[in-house]
Amino acid sequence: MQKAIVTMGPVDFGMTGVVRNHKVIIDEPIENGGQDTGPAATEYLCLALASCTTATIKMYANRKQWKIDSLSVEVEKNTIDGKNVFSRTLRIKGMLDGDQLTRLKQIADACPVHKILMHANSVETVLGN
Repeated sequence: MQKAIVTMGPVDFGMTGVVRNHKVIIDEPIENGGQDTGPAATEYLCLALASCTTATIKMYANRKQWKIDSLSVEVEKNTIDGKNVFSRTLRIKGMLDGDQLTRLKQIADACPVHKILMHANSVETVLGN
């Protein structure tokens, strides 16, 4: 089980999140009433997909002993006709041929966050004490 705890800070929308022994700052942009001291929650969702994709591609390339000189993943979230659309751009440099690059693009879809976003989800909410 994975668990995150978020606590509201002293100013509107400023929050501290804790995952395992890591602390992160969450806030809203100024135009949404926040102080912009950290990424917004939906921006962390984009970070989650981008970082998971990066790690998945790197793990696969390491197993295949394919040399990647640089790898970056850009994720942008838009809402189109009421549906969330995540656009992901892979930038991979190294001694890779077209077949290898095509395979790495396919591997990007195997990242766990991609799978979570693509399948039906549920959120259960309870009041704690």
